[in-house]
Amino acid sequence: MGFLHMSALITIILIAIQNVLAAVVPDGRWVDAWTAMPQLTETTNLPPAPFNGSSSVFFNSTIRQTLHMTIPGDEIRIRFSNAFGVNNLDITAATVALPVGGVSGASEIIATTLKNLTFSGSPSFSVPNGALVVSDPIAFPIKSQQTITVTLYLAQGQPGFSITSHPGSRATTWISFGNAVHAENITGPSTTSLAHWFFVSAVETFSASASAFVIVGDSITDGRESTTDGNTRWPDLVLARMQKNSATSNISVNNQAAGGNRILADGLGPNALGRIDRDVLSQTGVKYAMIFEGVNDIGVEAATTEAQTVIGDRIIAAYKQIVTRVHAAGIPIFAATITPFSAPANVTIQPYSSPVREVTRQRVNAFIRTSGLFDAVIDFDKVIGDPAIPAQLSPTFNSGDFLHPNVAGYTAMAAAFPLDLFEKFSGGVSRYQ
Repeated sequence: MGFLHMSALITIILIAIQNVLAAVVPDGRWVDAWTAMPQLTETTNLPPAPFNGSSSVFFNSTIRQTLHMTIPGDEIRIRFSNAFGVNNLDITAATVALPVGGVSGASEIIATTLKNLTFSGSPSFSVPNGALVVSDPIAFPIKSQQTITVTLYLAQGQPGFSITSHPGSRATTWISFGNAVHAENITGPSTTSLAHWFFVSAVETFSASASAFVIVGDSITDGRESTTDGNTRWPDLVLARMQKNSATSNISVNNQAAGGNRILADGLGPNALGRIDRDVLSQTGVKYAMIFEGVNDIGVEAATTEAQTVIGDRIIAAYKQIVTRVHAAGIPIFAATITPFSAPANVTIQPYSSPVREVTRQRVNAFIRTSGLFDAVIDFDKVIGDPAIPAQLSPTFNSGDFLHPNVAGYTAMAAAFPLDLFEKFSGGVSRYQ
C-alpha cells in the first residue's frame, strides 16, 4: 500500500473514531442549576432535640428539602457538602422527586417521580471531613423555576456538632426519625420542620448551551425578610425576569450568599475574599459574577473615624483583589452599591446605625460607582434608599429593621437590574486587567 493510500486510510479511521466519540460523548458541560453557600452551622441553627443528640446530629434521621431550579435540563446530579464537618458524613440513602403542588416547602412528593441517587454506583457514601460528594447523573428533567425535593437519610447521623448547612434557606425542611427517603409524605410523631438546608449545596444539569451567573452576597441577597417558601429573594425575582427574555432564559442564577457574611472576616460563613475560589471560580459554566457585600464589614467595625477609615480602605483593596482574580478567569464581574442601614436618632433597633459608619458607606459607594474597577454597577442604594434621607431605606422598602428590604424592596431591586448586561458581556473580558 502506498504512502498516500495509507494516509487516506488513517484519515478515514480518525474521522470514524471522532464520529463514534461524538455519538457516545454528548457535547456540553455540567452547570449549576441551583446553589446554596455551605456554612458551619451555629449552635442556634442546629436541629432541635431529639435530632440533636448528646454525641451526634441527625442520628437515624430523614431530611427532606425543596430546591428552586434556575435553568432547564434533562439530566441532573446533586452535590452534598461536608465542608465544615470534622468527622465523616455517612450518607445512607438519598432520593430526588417532584413535590406535590410543585411548591417550595412541601413535605409530600409525587411518588411516580421518585428516583434513587447513587454515588460512584453505590446508594451510600462516606464523605470525608472538608470534602463533598457528587451523585451519579440520572435522567430527571427539570424546568427553570421548578421546585424539586431531595430527601436524605443518615442512619448513624454525623458525629460531633460541626455540620455543614445553609441556615438562611427561606424554605421549609422536614425531618423525621427512620428511613423515609421513599415515603410519599414525611409524617409521624417525630416529624418537625425548620427553615434551614442541610448538607445539600448544588444541583447540576448537563447542558450544551447554558451558563451561570454567580452572586456573592450577604443576608440581603440571601433573602432575609423575604417570604418563606415564596422564592421572593431579589435574585429569584431577577431570574423570573430573565426567563421571559430569550437572550437570558438559559443563564442560571447561582445564589452564593449568606446572612452576616463579610468580605474581610469569617463570621456566618467564610469571608468573601476567601471563598471566591470555592463559590465562583471552581464552579463549572460560570460566565458572569457579581459582588454585593460590605455592609457587615462596616457595621461590625467600631464607629470611630479611625476604625472606619481603615475598614473602608480594606474593603476597597479587597474589591480590587476579587476583581483581579475573577478577571483572570475571563469572567466579567458586576457590583452593587451598599444599601442604607441607618435609623432615626430615636430608634435603637439597628445596631449598625451611625453617622460615622454612614460616611464609610458613602465613601465605598463612591468608589464602586466611579472607579471603573467593575464591569458594571447596579446602584441598589439609589433604588431602595430614601431620597429625602439618603442614609436610610425608603419607608416603602424598609422591612422594619432599617437594614433589610421587604419584598417590595426586593422587587424594586430586581426590576432595576439591567438584563442587557448579559448580552453586553457575553464574550467575557480580557484576562489581563
